[in-house]
Amino acid sequence: MLFLVVGCGSIGMRHIRNLTMLNAGTITAFDIIEEKRRFVETEYGIKTYNNLEDALAARPDAVLICTPPAFHLGPALQAAKAGCHLFIEKPVSHTMDGVDELSGEVAKKGLITFVACNMRFYDGIARVRRMLDESRIGKIYSARVLAGWYLPDWHPKDDYRKAYSARASMGGGVLLDGIHEIDFISWFFGDAERVFCFSDKYSSLAIETEDMAEMLISFSSGTIAEIHLDYLQRAYGRSFQLIGEKGTIIWNFNEKMVRLFSAEDGQWHQYPEPPGYDLNQMYVEEMKYFIHCIETRQHTMNDLDGGIRVLKLVLAAKESAGSGKLVPIHYG
Repeated sequence: MLFLVVGCGSIGMRHIRNLTMLNAGTITAFDIIEEKRRFVETEYGIKTYNNLEDALAARPDAVLICTPPAFHLGPALQAAKAGCHLFIEKPVSHTMDGVDELSGEVAKKGLITFVACNMRFYDGIARVRRMLDESRIGKIYSARVLAGWYLPDWHPKDDYRKAYSARASMGGGVLLDGIHEIDFISWFFGDAERVFCFSDKYSSLAIETEDMAEMLISFSSGTIAEIHLDYLQRAYGRSFQLIGEKGTIIWNFNEKMVRLFSAEDGQWHQYPEPPGYDLNQMYVEEMKYFIHCIETRQHTMNDLDGGIRVLKLVLAAKESAGSGKLVPIHYG
């Protein structure tokens, strides 16, 4: 297979490394910044392009969209028109503008699409999904989810004020940046029906985007979820609690642990992360899965339509934060 990576930032280079390690095929890359192209050529020995049209003229089988969110749809649409399968980093975009056109092109060409959701492949999250599939704690009544990190520390070598996270025009802000939590909760419980959200810039960080959000979501499955996201916590943390009719599940990223309380035996059961687990493994598994879906022509677990549904939930949350009202989510 021939792969084209569009955008040679940190996530683009991670995918280049993993594709190389997997010996998945020939890898090429496109970036508008010459310095990044030179680095990729020198570091990984792959061909780069300064023009997307030329890169697509080489007829790649799959294109990985690794640009900031506001610049996903343009190259994705060009790649779809060229008949390339699509791997799009989360989120699909920062607005719905142009999404329907991309969806129509994908359907017309019968393309395999995947909106990247690496946390679904993380050991603890995947384990919890299996527990839910096995109905280990029965019907889920509620979920409480928390994720936070201090934005200036996220990429300490870079000026956070210039990163896309800090700029609304590039699709930044904690609601889109922290879409992992919204994605895997939607993976657990299906479509959301309504959302209420408080979200704004509450700190003195030099950014133009929201730095904290509190969401309350009702799902069609009957589950109610609270999701807290922020750019403010000095101690990075990710966790959730699921309360069910037959027990409770708690996951904590920092503790590398899943805990399950079973009402059947009245005991807590612990499921630690495998010893020596490498966080890059979830990105490797994600890429292997995408390649497998292309080879077998099967729809992915989070195709373009799935990514659009999660985006609609986030945009509804933004609408709620602006209006102060409960907002229904329309998927049609």
